[in-house]
Amino acid sequence: MRHPKAVLFAGEKPLPTLPAVDHYAGSEKLMRKALQLQKELGPIFDITCDCEDGAHAGAEREHAEMVGRLIMSEENLFNRVGARIHDVTHPHWRKDLEILVGIAGNRLPFITLPKPCSAGDVLVQIEALREIEREFNVDRSIPVHVLIETHGALREVWEIAALPGVESLDFGLMDFVSGHHGAIPGSAMKSPGQFEHPLIVRAKCEISAAALACGVIPAHNVTTELKDIEYIRNDALRARNEFGYLRMWSIHPNQITPIVEAMRPDFSEVQAAGEILSAAQDKDWGPIQHAGKLHDRASYRYYWALLERAHITGMQLPEPIKQRFFG
Repeated sequence: MRHPKAVLFAGEKPLPTLPAVDHYAGSEKLMRKALQLQKELGPIFDITCDCEDGAHAGAEREHAEMVGRLIMSEENLFNRVGARIHDVTHPHWRKDLEILVGIAGNRLPFITLPKPCSAGDVLVQIEALREIEREFNVDRSIPVHVLIETHGALREVWEIAALPGVESLDFGLMDFVSGHHGAIPGSAMKSPGQFEHPLIVRAKCEISAAALACGVIPAHNVTTELKDIEYIRNDALRARNEFGYLRMWSIHPNQITPIVEAMRPDFSEVQAAGEILSAAQDKDWGPIQHAGKLHDRASYRYYWALLERAHITGMQLPEPIKQRFFG
């Protein structure tokens, strides 16, 4: 029986399968805490080790080397620990890549590129990454995640999303607001303002639309709330349901579970997806009827995306469905 991935996306780029949370950690202590939590919860969230804001001035090399060793350590059970490097204007950004790829190139799931002002900035760093991969005999192309947090990056977001190797577009809300020099009020950095201010809404929609059209995952900015679980969950729900974001940043362990829960699809839809896809696979992906409605490849693509999202967010799937599609 042919798998949905082999049948439903011929001629178009399927979305990458990424965990629903990208958890940021800047210090070695917080990175190790995140790895312990990942061990307990499973690979339902990624960890990004921050070599940009996490590194003290003058200690960039030592910080990047520490991150590389951590990625290569036995604590990294799932190979879902990436890194954010310095931006293209910083003198150490290429050295960041050389250190990280040289130490841990075969286990890096992604590299995050901050603060580009154009598609050209992103391309410079991607091309350097490819050169460094060849230099260290890394036999794979490491995906890149790009932070959209400047006026220029937003202006060229469709070109950035279409660059080869880009896997995720991440919205950097705080820097984006700051870049408006006070024209956007500080209240737009938190809820409900971040979902209502027209300039922020425009940015979120444009990033999400460009990402999804180019087969790239849109990742939502952090919420500044660290303790109120319902507040955190509601921010993630609005990001998912109103703006189409499939992934969200976390900066505190308290945020991980409510974000994952908010990103999960409705269980009744997941049950229907399993039934529809099973029947379709048995008919070799021809049209079928289910509960009195006709389904074909257009709806199969929707239900497969739903089932994949249920799986990567750790939902308990019926065992026959799990074995059939994810076994």
